[in-house]
Amino acid sequence: MATTVITGIGELTTNDEALGTLADAALVLDGDRVAWVGPVANAPDADERIDVAGRAVLPGWVDSHTHLVFAGDRTAEFAARMAGRPYQAGGIAVTVDATRAATDEELAANLRAHLDEAAAQGTTCAETKTGYGLTVADELRSAKLAAEADEVTFLGAHLVPPGTDADSYVDLVCGEMLDAVAPHVGWCDVFCEHGAFDADQSRRVLEAAKARGLGLRVHGNQLRQGPGVQLAVELGAASVDHCTYLSESDVDALAGSGTVATLLPACDLSTRQPLPDARALLEAGATVALASNCNPGSSYTSSMAYCVTTAVLQMRMTVEEAVRAATLGGAKALRRDSGDGAVGVLREGARADVHVLDAPSTTWLAYRPGVPLTHAVWRKGRRIR
Repeated sequence: MATTVITGIGELTTNDEALGTLADAALVLDGDRVAWVGPVANAPDADERIDVAGRAVLPGWVDSHTHLVFAGDRTAEFAARMAGRPYQAGGIAVTVDATRAATDEELAANLRAHLDEAAAQGTTCAETKTGYGLTVADELRSAKLAAEADEVTFLGAHLVPPGTDADSYVDLVCGEMLDAVAPHVGWCDVFCEHGAFDADQSRRVLEAAKARGLGLRVHGNQLRQGPGVQLAVELGAASVDHCTYLSESDVDALAGSGTVATLLPACDLSTRQPLPDARALLEAGATVALASNCNPGSSYTSSMAYCVTTAVLQMRMTVEEAVRAATLGGAKALRRDSGDGAVGVLREGARADVHVLDAPSTTWLAYRPGVPLTHAVWRKGRRIR
């Protein structure tokens, strides 16, 4: 297997407690793993040597929340929202109609285009969800197509289809639909929110998924304070996502649990919601992730750098906290932060996912907002940019 040594690293963000952030560093990639990390003066020989001339290097972004199996767009809804109409969960139905009408080939091409777009900006590990099918057949084909992503989540409980009774639909999700998709996904999510699914309905979905061996995720507390956070913590969900409206008890529950608070600032800006109180979560000791929530309705961006910049400039996170949340935080939200092949970290044995900035430090992500700074990207040891 060919080895590559990346030298001349001005600032190396490892996210490893023992290694910390290194100056004048080097990194050796062997196949799809990191083989060595340390001072450039001690770097071992390798088959290929690449000098990044003082640039900053960090783990690839880990985007732990996207919705990329879809067709169509919701430009009209976005324009109306910018004109003052409030965001409502029911707009999802527009994308459901377009997705059901699309061919497998169209959905696969759209998914691949968005994954490639994200990778070109430094995203090397991405989760994506079903949830725009909402029939057994359409959720199943979405789950199969979503295998292009690193992690696949079943979100049959995204919205109650128009003309359908909510409890009857939950019966379908917990039974035939879960049976069909479970072999093709690793996670189950539920939109626990006013206008979508209430606490009891959400609990039914999550407990049914857990009984089938799936990991749990929750969309919660996006549009108002609600039961999503408490339910996620109670059931041991890996992540509860949005967290826009949190009570003190929600913050305390997250801080005392292994459930990651995944914040989606691009979505909050696009829907003209308040931004989450990241500072309160961090100071309480909660684990925070940042993700794009890339989807055609409420957050049509694949730019993790944009999310990091927003977190720093508008959510009072430090650059170090925001970068960590968009890399290691996302890995924790996917339970991929430890062991062989870990993502979101650069240490021996981690997956060789490397993001080189055309900048001397990660501070430039917020210092030069909106400026494309990705210089080079390796994913699983293969250079893709």
